[in-house]
Amino acid sequence: MIIYGKQPILYALETCPWRIEEIYLSKELPKNIFNRFLRLNKPIKRLDSKKAQALAHGGNHQGMLVRINPPQAADFTDLKDKPSLLILCNISDVGNIGSIMRTAYALGVGGVIIALPSLSQKALEGIARSSSGAFLHIPYSVEAHIFELVHKLKEAGFSLIGADMNGENNVKVGAKWALFLGSESQGLSGRLKCKLDTMLSIKMEHHFNSLNVSVAAGILIDRINYAKH
Repeated sequence: MIIYGKQPILYALETCPWRIEEIYLSKELPKNIFNRFLRLNKPIKRLDSKKAQALAHGGNHQGMLVRINPPQAADFTDLKDKPSLLILCNISDVGNIGSIMRTAYALGVGGVIIALPSLSQKALEGIARSSSGAFLHIPYSVEAHIFELVHKLKEAGFSLIGADMNGENNVKVGAKWALFLGSESQGLSGRLKCKLDTMLSIKMEHHFNSLNVSVAAGILIDRINYAKH
């Protein structure tokens, strides 16, 4: 997997340098950063601008890219004992997924389950970048069958909470909880909402009825964490 840009790469360099396999540079770096790369004892290759842009799929690489050994998607059995999970239903925008992972990791969520048939390598690279490195640490899985997942979560003892405009303002949760988030355009399906234990809402002012899903995730996670204390 290729990640690029100063912030994600320096985060990887600081927190999981063993994942870095190869370094690509298209411009001169400050000496202190270059020396940190040298200490990894990994191959360092110089690229021209065209090649660097191709590896970054046209993104702003800031002159540095690295090939990493990425974390692999977990099985549900690896996540079922976590105290909290986020379930992302039909959220396919990699920027939103990455931002949600960043928020979830910062707020102590145990893992993220992406309810999609699959994720491409390019999508995973986008998620890694937009998560500002959190993708490298928070456990995640990809589950194609949402109703099978609901059944497994209930069997594992999770309180199932859905995000919905017509939900409650407060929530009671058990020792383990899973928060279901739908896409901004579609939300959660009616059939899915019927399977969940409770629905949680964010009260809006000024007749405004929409928040970015990553912003909503942070508010709702904090509210659920507060409810447990």
